[in-house]
Amino acid sequence: MIIPLAHRATQAQEYYFSIKLAEVRKLQAAGHDVINIGIGNPDMMPSESTINTLAETAQLPSAHGYQSYKGIPALRHGIADYYAHTYGVTLDPETELLPMIGSKEAITHLSLTFLDEGDEVLVPELGYPAYRAVSQMVGANVVEYTLLEHAGWQPDWQQMADQLTERTRIIWLNYPHMPTGAPATQGLFEQAVRFAHEHKVLLCHDNPYSLVLNKKAPISLLSIDGAKEVAVELNSMSKSHNMAGWRVGWLAAAKPYIDAVLTIKSNVDSGMFLALQQAAATALHNPDEWHAERNAVYQGRLEAAYAFLDTLGCTYARDQEGMFLWAKLPDSIPSAEALVDDLLYNKHIFIAPGLIFGPKGNRYIRVSLCMPKERIQEAVNRLNQASLS
Repeated sequence: MIIPLAHRATQAQEYYFSIKLAEVRKLQAAGHDVINIGIGNPDMMPSESTINTLAETAQLPSAHGYQSYKGIPALRHGIADYYAHTYGVTLDPETELLPMIGSKEAITHLSLTFLDEGDEVLVPELGYPAYRAVSQMVGANVVEYTLLEHAGWQPDWQQMADQLTERTRIIWLNYPHMPTGAPATQGLFEQAVRFAHEHKVLLCHDNPYSLVLNKKAPISLLSIDGAKEVAVELNSMSKSHNMAGWRVGWLAAAKPYIDAVLTIKSNVDSGMFLALQQAAATALHNPDEWHAERNAVYQGRLEAAYAFLDTLGCTYARDQEGMFLWAKLPDSIPSAEALVDDLLYNKHIFIAPGLIFGPKGNRYIRVSLCMPKERIQEAVNRLNQASLS
């Protein structure tokens, strides 16, 4: 006998990468050397001082108990310092910051806090799958808004205005954009804040990529005048500090938004391990030189990644930011999904099909830079060998 599942469990699907990485592990267990350039899993280490702080704090007898739901002061002050230095944004560490166990937790808590069943959520037609999945799990209706490729993958604001109803509550925004790599701009954020004020909706901006291969000074949505009244910003240490497995992120917003989310969060978890928080506070003070060295490594991998895409005959923009490359397939390749399986099972190369980020991605693929350039070049060699055979 099997107890019936809740409706949300029958609606949700297992995360694509959870399924595909199981296939990758199965091939590896069979002795195949799989080159994984499909997932954004940073392969470099956190800073040495970050790891030292983790180890030192973990040795303290007092480090292993429950922690504050709001996070320790050192972490919140570290985030505030980071925002002031990186984005020129002033945040009150006591009232405008809430540490989170990664962005997925923040997406879930925001959705539980601001959405009732039947409310509407605007999500980009290409974007992080969790925006859509979590909205559906809490019973909201997902409405896709158009991204204009010819305008740098920015929203079609006029069409979005036409999509609004009295039940629209949240608009998800993410720049630098994943998966397209479209940069954030001052003009884009100003338009977004004006739109939110005019239509009285909550902007939820996801900002984990602003320190990875950024072509200019990083921007936070909260730097725009009036943003704190209508917007919250998620951020994470996964990509910017090589700490994906640590699950450390935060929500930055005005006090009323933080207090509302804390009401939900305090009923769901009991705070992060103290050593993680102390280490994260240390990492947030990494010098600019540390970030420059990390970006130099990613920069060194770009040419190999370009060669990989060129060998497939793809087209792509070279002004992309973040740790991925988004590329359009040539007409000679009928399906991104079929290409992914062909590369995985016949050449033991794993890339991501664009369709997992939305139906508009059916003719696109995404390649990750989270792999040494020698391994990316090896993937190019495998493609070239296949074409010669």
